[in-house]
Amino acid sequence: MKRSLTMFLRALRLRCPNCGRGSLFVSWFDTAPSCPGCGLRRDRGEEGYFLGAMAINLVVSESIPIIGIVVTWVLTYPNPPVLAMTVGGMIGAVILPLLFFPLSRTLWLALDLSFRPVDIHELNRPQTE
Repeated sequence: MKRSLTMFLRALRLRCPNCGRGSLFVSWFDTAPSCPGCGLRRDRGEEGYFLGAMAINLVVSESIPIIGIVVTWVLTYPNPPVLAMTVGGMIGAVILPLLFFPLSRTLWLALDLSFRPVDIHELNRPQTE
């Protein structure tokens, strides 16, 4: 349990959930091939690995505008600002997935690591002679 919490805290800082030393991102939308600290491969050697990260991103970032619209409607009923809610919801639905993108990837990696610990074959370390 403590290990999982540590991995999620590292992921929230956009660090490698496995070691916490390396940044997994080259830029906002581009991940490094592996962690510079421990060598963990970004996709753990599986094609389509970040499909779970896309699902996390979609659920979290699209729920926030919906919750905002519902809360605004409840608080301003019977005269809700329909135009403001519509525009705000559309802007949020476009912007939030872009802002949440790197966090969804590190959180997905932390979640996966908490269920499937790292295997030695997943580390991309240089071979010693």
